[in-house]
Amino acid sequence: MSTTFPRTRGSQRGYDIDEVEDFLEDAHRAYVGEPTSTVITSESVRRAAFTMRRGGYQPDAVDAALERLEDVFAQREREQALSERSEEWYADARASAQVILDRLVRPRGQRFRRVGIFTGGYSVREVDALGDRITRYFQEGTPIELEQLRTVAFSAQRGGYLESQVDLLIDRVTEVMLAVR
Repeated sequence: MSTTFPRTRGSQRGYDIDEVEDFLEDAHRAYVGEPTSTVITSESVRRAAFTMRRGGYQPDAVDAALERLEDVFAQREREQALSERSEEWYADARASAQVILDRLVRPRGQRFRRVGIFTGGYSVREVDALGDRITRYFQEGTPIELEQLRTVAFSAQRGGYLESQVDLLIDRVTEVMLAVR
């Protein structure tokens, strides 16, 4: 029996143990330069998802470990890119930041596609507030913690913002922040 992470109790659901262990094993192999069945990058770590099962690993514990793992892979990717093409690396980060800003300077309530009136999306008010903070981060250097982006949760709202667009933007902000650390 594996004890990598604490497990949920009783009928609580957690991440499938075998899936988590397999992913971490692949990540370890990729980190030490051994062949893996999948390519592991900081992005693939950030997007990792696992089936929920009774008695699985506690999601908070796994998520915290994945965040640290993402940082490690992002740092390695950054160092490699800087040694190979430092000017392009920063230009790519600046270009990504500009795309993000171009979206976030749109009027409040119009920054993302909205879902239908009978469909739930992310709270427009909450997303716009985070968008304002991200804008200040890029334009004025106002601090925002990477952890805040990784753990942000928005309330549901009928007719709110399309979740996939907001999630993608947050992923891109995370990538830029990791790139320029």
